[in-house]
Amino acid sequence: MQKMIKGANIGLASLSDNVGSVVMSLGWSSPTGEGDADVSVLLLDGDGKVRGDADFCFYNNPVVGNGSVQLLGKTPTSDGDEDRISFDLDAVPAEVEQIVVAASRYGGARFGDLDDLRLTLADGSGDSLVQFSVEDAGAVSACVFGELYRRDGAWKFRAVGQGYATGLAGLATDFGVDIDDDADAAAEAEAEVEADAAADAEAESGKGPDGPRGGSADEPGGQAGSPAVPAPRAPEPAPAAPAGTVRTPSEETKPRARPRTARKKVTLPRAEKKTLAENDSWRTARLFPLSALKNDRERETRATSVLLSVMTQVPEFGRRLTAGFGAPAGRMETFTEVSLPHGDSPRRPDGVIRVERAGKLWTALVETKTNGNALKPDQVQAYMDIAARRGYEAVITLSNDVALDGTPLVDVRIDGRRKHKVALWHLSWAEVRHQAQMLIRHEGVGNASHAWLLRELLHYLQHEHSGCHGFQNMGAAWVPVRKAIDDETLSQGDPRATEVIESWERLVRQVCLGLGGELGHKVLPVQRAKRGTDPRARRAALADQLCSQGRLHSELRIEGTPGILAITADLRTRKLRTSIEVPAAERGYPLSRAKRLIRQLAAAPADLHIETLVEGGTGPRGTLERLRPEPADILPKDGAEISGFRLSLFKGMGNGRGNAETGFIRSVDEAVDRFHTHVIAHLETRGTRRPAAEPAEAR
Repeated sequence: MQKMIKGANIGLASLSDNVGSVVMSLGWSSPTGEGDADVSVLLLDGDGKVRGDADFCFYNNPVVGNGSVQLLGKTPTSDGDEDRISFDLDAVPAEVEQIVVAASRYGGARFGDLDDLRLTLADGSGDSLVQFSVEDAGAVSACVFGELYRRDGAWKFRAVGQGYATGLAGLATDFGVDIDDDADAAAEAEAEVEADAAADAEAESGKGPDGPRGGSADEPGGQAGSPAVPAPRAPEPAPAAPAGTVRTPSEETKPRARPRTARKKVTLPRAEKKTLAENDSWRTARLFPLSALKNDRERETRATSVLLSVMTQVPEFGRRLTAGFGAPAGRMETFTEVSLPHGDSPRRPDGVIRVERAGKLWTALVETKTNGNALKPDQVQAYMDIAARRGYEAVITLSNDVALDGTPLVDVRIDGRRKHKVALWHLSWAEVRHQAQMLIRHEGVGNASHAWLLRELLHYLQHEHSGCHGFQNMGAAWVPVRKAIDDETLSQGDPRATEVIESWERLVRQVCLGLGGELGHKVLPVQRAKRGTDPRARRAALADQLCSQGRLHSELRIEGTPGILAITADLRTRKLRTSIEVPAAERGYPLSRAKRLIRQLAAAPADLHIETLVEGGTGPRGTLERLRPEPADILPKDGAEISGFRLSLFKGMGNGRGNAETGFIRSVDEAVDRFHTHVIAHLETRGTRRPAAEPAEAR
């Protein structure tokens, strides 16, 4: 891997033979776990300007350049998280000479508050080619990390590391994105789009499944338009300056600005329409029936066929699932039950994905498992060997399990003598559901038929007979570890404790996917380990803590909330605790701060625990039921300065290792859902954005 310094450049062809598609990752870490930034990409012509606003790629416009550039979202790592971007360099429009990759912060946050700002670039096989660390970012709210550019028909990479104090709006202006300074005009445009959405919703009929949480199991099938690209989180804009200029806060004189990039896409409405059924026994006809599924083989075959067929018919969905695996943006075809020669008898992978672009083929074999069935190493090894011999690019495994850094689901042997490399990727059914939910509920697809197909897919995956329910088993070590904790016989170094830690981490990541798909926000587990820590060593340390304390603990960062959601499972007391620490209001008397908090929690459960936080410790505590009539009871008696409040809910912990009604996994999911719905959703949020336009029914 080539380590770059600021200003250096290098040709990609000199690093790898497989650079037609590359994946770039931007990463950072924060001591508090709360630091975050948004990634954006600009496609520039020979004059260093965008050809139009459609060449500006950011969180609400994640695919540009005819699918050649796509934001893949955040991926948890052992020391934080990374934003990943897929580039199909062979498919980038010929008019584009330069691709600028940047990130921006919001709400007054600066990049100097983050640690370990870094960029890595990997080829289509997943091998890292380039690494660049951004040093001394300072008090800037936007930063250009690097750029890809053409020279003599070949692509090169340049390490930039240049800051913008004016944030995303200033950066976008410098590269030619149209900025709308008239907030009233922007609001009027958003109102028009919402009106169109309401009209579309009225014109449609039918029912569909709700998201992973809440609401009815059946919901209207009509589609409502919503702007695909609401305004980004943009600090105050400043007059245009040469690209790369560092601006100072004193130059920020104009009101808030937003790039005019809104366009209408189709999402599913949340309001349920009146059914035309005569009674509740009537069931809506489904595109993908489940009644005939009898065994695991039939479930695997049908689930593979259903998923692959929808991927080909909904380009946005298919591209989203394959871009992270190095697939180009092109014409996709999918196949099932393909017979391929291998030794004495042929092998039949569950599926094959082929993408054609400019006469070149990208091929991946797919191996699927449903229910609790584990991937078989010998099967995956055989498919890796077949793919290498036939010149295929990847093998994709798909199951209910969740992959973890440093802990592969299957160990395969790679023949280093082969020139052709095959990448092994894993996809969980929870990730598939998450991506479908994000498209049909929040980001939108091209037309109403695509939204309907995704709705039917989501209904299929959520059905109890599909076998595609996600991670649902804490493993064989779960019950023995719990009993050993009760008996105080669990000792440090016991490998069963490490197995439980790995299962807990998989569960937490799945909770993040489910909650993120419902909210349309980023939800990520917080990793507080020092950068560079071996994931296995980190899990071993957590296993030792489990042995000594008898508790499992994780933290989630939810975009748009005032703090970190903490989840603690105490295996000794059988209690689940969900909590959040919120800062006290900056102004007002202590009693006014307490009353303001109690007012925000008007709809919260009466058994919510509130604890006062003061410098160096904690102060009074009590339940919301007791504090509602007497908010002053939460104030420190010694007059200590209040720094914040800790809000907690407690719930009984399921005992079973699975996802049954009394299972541990379901109890964790329900605890997080209850705490977010009844507590976090009602807290005031300062310095964060909410979506610029939502369907009226969701407000």
